Amino acid sequence: MKKLEGKVALVTGSGRGIGREVALQLSAYGAKVVINDLDAGPAEEVVAEIRAAGGEAVACVGSVTAPDFADRFVQTAVKHYGAIDIIINNAGFTWDNVIQKMSDEQWYAIIDCHLTAPFRILRAAYPVISAAAKKEAAEGKEVFRKVVNISSAAAGGNVGQTNYSSAKAGLLGMTKTLAKEWGRLKVNVNAVAFGHIETRLTVPFAGDESATVNIEGREIKVGISQQLVERAKAGIPLGRPGTPVEAAGSVVMFCLPESNYLSGQTLYCGGGPGSNF
Repeated sequence: MKKLEGKVALVTGSGRGIGREVALQLSAYGAKVVINDLDAGPAEEVVAEIRAAGGEAVACVGSVTAPDFADRFVQTAVKHYGAIDIIINNAGFTWDNVIQKMSDEQWYAIIDCHLTAPFRILRAAYPVISAAAKKEAAEGKEVFRKVVNISSAAAGGNVGQTNYSSAKAGLLGMTKTLAKEWGRLKVNVNAVAFGHIETRLTVPFAGDESATVNIEGREIKVGISQQLVERAKAGIPLGRPGTPVEAAGSVVMFCLPESNYLSGQTLYCGGGPGSNF
């Protein structure tokens, strides 16, 4: 039997990048997965990939910052699979500027995506998780559920990222608080903080020719200057950035039964100590 056979996992931002790899790995372990992306195309592609491999998945398309998203996300899992066992708060992007040039829109866009959205999703999931946990306790069963919040090395502070650093630091506080509140429900709540992982948001560029992505009608500059990439590599003990597959592996570790006595912890996935990206 696969280690996550029968488990139901919800993964935000799982149409691309690290989230996609998390969803694929969870499915390979036997979990049924609710896929989320801003756009229907990438979400449905991951659903199709999982189904083609013999797994089960369904899409819940839309922005995690929408006021109705959390309830819709949770109810998608309940409607299709009747349970919630794993929640991965992964969706995110960066919108950088130094504080004196950062607009309220920039601040709230990042805070809402990285901090408010996980709060709403976990709040919406509570009744489902609580009811299941109480039923299992009454039957004398000990069943563990998992929450993994995706943070960043930037939680320690990063130039030009007041919004992002604040959100990712706040997520660590949320993780520790929920570990204490939900321990009685046998929910392990942990975080993974990424260093330099190669995704579409960290593509290197030369000069000032950075790429852009459209996020909810906003053209956001993405990528990292080649100079910064080389400097970052020099500070990584393993000598290179991580891949989405490797990043996903660190998240999935917290979802397996082997992590049942770990909670309130932050795992740094950055190729070794001292690599603050």
